[in-house]
Amino acid sequence: MIFRQLFDRETCTYTYLLADKTTREAIVIDSVKELVARDQQLLQDLDLTLVATLETHVHADHVTGAGLLRQSTGATYGVSAAASTRCADRQLKHGDRISFGGRYVQVRATPGHTDTCISYVLDDESMVFTGDALMVRGCGRTDFQSGDAQVLYESVHEQLFSLPEDCVVYPAHDYKGRTATTIREERDHNPRLGGEKTAEDFKKIMDNLGLANPKQIHIAVPGNMQCGCPAVDEVWAPIHRGTGAPQVSAEWVELHRDEVRIIDVREQSEYYGPLGHLPESELIPLSTLETLATTWKQDVPTVLVCRSGGRSDRGALTLERLGFTRVASMTGGMSAIAQGAK
Repeated sequence: MIFRQLFDRETCTYTYLLADKTTREAIVIDSVKELVARDQQLLQDLDLTLVATLETHVHADHVTGAGLLRQSTGATYGVSAAASTRCADRQLKHGDRISFGGRYVQVRATPGHTDTCISYVLDDESMVFTGDALMVRGCGRTDFQSGDAQVLYESVHEQLFSLPEDCVVYPAHDYKGRTATTIREERDHNPRLGGEKTAEDFKKIMDNLGLANPKQIHIAVPGNMQCGCPAVDEVWAPIHRGTGAPQVSAEWVELHRDEVRIIDVREQSEYYGPLGHLPESELIPLSTLETLATTWKQDVPTVLVCRSGGRSDRGALTLERLGFTRVASMTGGMSAIAQGAK
């Protein structure tokens, strides 16, 4: 089997790719919207066909890339049936199997962090992908999204600690650089759930965490209920997402300059350099975009421009993460404008 563990520095989220070596069919677990281009490139490099994208739960700290991966690959999208996510292709329940070639993962219901939490156990029980239900020496919080400490304690002890001792646990997050653990380690050493901890002990620990809400919860939860693809994408412009970022063509921008806000994310020397700039554009270098954008109206149609599209793609994804609903990168950047003028 082919296996990769990928990491998002921004949210400390792990994304997992598993594939059958013979058929080259693959699944991805817990994708991140801003890193869809990375995942697409890896699939291409390894000559893999993505057949399914899966979630361990409805995340509150990042928006899934599943919808974008479905658009670009045709893969089905699976999430817990408890989420009632109408855009999902598969409403997953305890015991369901998701196949990729000759291999499969099996769903185990592990609610408690949220009521939508499920874990995926590899067919030979050598690996389990636990989301936030069980983490390296920890677990997910239980104070929002219908979380329940008693339920989580039962989920971990009944569904996860019952797996083989050497089963490797791959969580959705780690904030200390740890990549994996085992069932044995967590049964023995998890300070919240392991050892002789009772359900009452666990509830006391969880009731006194005093954690602030995740920074992106107001964006992530509704975004994930739409499979990571806002319904407004096609309303204000002909959006496409070949790289994962929302994009519009240079031709469209030239025809609609007076209808959108145009942000040029290059440096000043480039803005006034050989390629020039669009007369209607505002110069806001990418390094300052996120800070300045916190004061902008989020529903104004906005197109980002750079030299060839790379920086404007990153900028568009940044604005989407901040909650902007009508944003796109101009495909090909000013180079496309210059080419079209020839």
